[in-house]
Amino acid sequence: MKLFMNKLLYLIIMLFIISLISFLAINLAPNSFFASGELNPNITPESIEQLKAVYGLDKPLYIQFFSWLTALLHLDFGISFASGKMVKEEILDRIPITLTINIISMFLIFVISLYLGIQAALKKDSKLDKFVGQLSLLSFSMPSFYLALLLVMIFSIYFEILPIAGLHSVPNDGSLTYYLDFAWHLILPIFIITFGGIGSLILYIRSLTIEILKSDYIFFAKSRGLSKKTILRYYILPNLYPPVITLLGLSLPGIIGGSVILETIFSIDGMGLLFYQSALSHDYPVIMGILIIGAFLTLLGNMLADLILLKLNPNYDEN
Repeated sequence: MKLFMNKLLYLIIMLFIISLISFLAINLAPNSFFASGELNPNITPESIEQLKAVYGLDKPLYIQFFSWLTALLHLDFGISFASGKMVKEEILDRIPITLTINIISMFLIFVISLYLGIQAALKKDSKLDKFVGQLSLLSFSMPSFYLALLLVMIFSIYFEILPIAGLHSVPNDGSLTYYLDFAWHLILPIFIITFGGIGSLILYIRSLTIEILKSDYIFFAKSRGLSKKTILRYYILPNLYPPVITLLGLSLPGIIGGSVILETIFSIDGMGLLFYQSALSHDYPVIMGILIIGAFLTLLGNMLADLILLKLNPNYDEN
């Protein structure tokens, strides 16, 4: 309970710091959403000042920040400059698909990396180990945007097997065909995120497993005649879970951040594409809303990772 309260306090403090830094950085950035209007001869300066007053941009910066922070406590992210809609509604419309892609990708990264890393360590210096090593290096060094464009050219344009963009090719009638079509559109994005995430994790798990295999308790387990399956289940995996879960928690920002690139390439109507479009139009309320949601999900992921570690190891100490 003490660890949970400490983590919750840490999450609140970090969210405040992140919101303050993000707010200052956005407001100090050159140009603004109203810059194009100031250059338009058909829009009077009075009209622009009236618009700024509507959005509260005519007040001092510190008052704007605390007004926004007060609204944030009520889950009110403000009104979008571009669409005029509530930012909360726009994010709620987009966040399910982004979370779906990232949660599935995280699960696949964990399972694939754990399996290949352990197998490579158990069969050290074999052909499988060398193959896994080359696969990891390729994954680690391949830019996700380049891989996305390459796979689109091969599977979507040349062979015409997979859809080139979007999420649906059939109307939403709630049938099995609709959901299969939805899953078909997610194959390339999920594969790219998964492939980009397994590289370093496989090498890390392989290295940890090799060190575990050198331990005295593994030697005594083998001397007792225990099977490889038993040793793997009761001796290797329990020692792998804590560092692997910690590393997955730390990799959350990169995975969520990668959604901006992939959702833009594949025209997926999620938070990543919304963030990209808002950045181009200087739609500051939407940008701030997405930044805070992304920071919250990242901090929440790290918090859950620590709580899972506590469950796996009651003696776990965050120090």
